[in-house]
Amino acid sequence: MTVLEGLAAGTINLAFRRWSKQNVRQGDVMRLEAGVIEVGSVETVDPAAITDADARRSGADSANAVRGTLRGPADAPVYRIHLRYLGPDPRRALSAEAELSEKDFEAIRQRLSKMDRRRPWTHETLRIIAGNPGRRAQELADLLRREKETLKVDIRKLKNLGLTLSLEVGYRISPRGAAYLRLSEDPGRTR
Repeated sequence: MTVLEGLAAGTINLAFRRWSKQNVRQGDVMRLEAGVIEVGSVETVDPAAITDADARRSGADSANAVRGTLRGPADAPVYRIHLRYLGPDPRRALSAEAELSEKDFEAIRQRLSKMDRRRPWTHETLRIIAGNPGRRAQELADLLRREKETLKVDIRKLKNLGLTLSLEVGYRISPRGAAYLRLSEDPGRTR
């Protein structure tokens, strides 16, 4: 069972991280492939105080295994992070919609139009992702002549609309995104 599956099943509810600066706060919500996860309490711990029971609640076999995965400067604090599974990511169901009603199409078009106000980017980005599934962000940025980090932020905006999917490496267009592109590029379509 993977950590993400354990979070969804409720068998994993802890994480341990060594960070120079605390990266999450109580109440933060993260959208992961396994679903929506809420951060409960976040506290610093002495790595020697991590127990085997704690380790199992984090998806590891032993406390030593957890300590062995801690990265970062040895003098940085170790955080014990309580996690709570809130449910599936609603973007997954949204992204699976392969057929769009006229109302759905128009709602997406309006949202993308707002994103394009300063600089048109949404349609070209969707087309590049559709034509290059699994490409890394840097490769897509090179194709689009954009900076990688700002492109990644923009791709997350498209993902929030259910138009793209993150892969283990790179991205791909979702069925919803493909349906939108198909309709938006249909020359016989009345606008």
